[in-house]
Amino acid sequence: MPLDKTKKKDVVATYATKTGDTGSTEVQIAILQARIEQITEHLKSNKKDFHSRTGLLKLVGKRRRLEAYLRAKDVVKYRELIGKLGIREVRPK
Repeated sequence: MPLDKTKKKDVVATYATKTGDTGSTEVQIAILQARIEQITEHLKSNKKDFHSRTGLLKLVGKRRRLEAYLRAKDVVKYRELIGKLGIREVRPK
């Protein structure tokens, strides 16, 4: 269940650090967050869809790894991004 193209363009435009930026860590985290929200809504009405639940857990893990990378690279950008996205801050292990 891919993310809608218009929604993805909006997310990229909102979180891009410069024009044409589609692969920065901030953009990747924002796209993953949008997909996580979409799958979460799907699972609210389809409680027994275990394949989608597995995919959701993989996306959450990938997002956490990217967050850890961004946190190690630039804490200020990390805190600003999670504030915008409404993600809880997870302490590193």
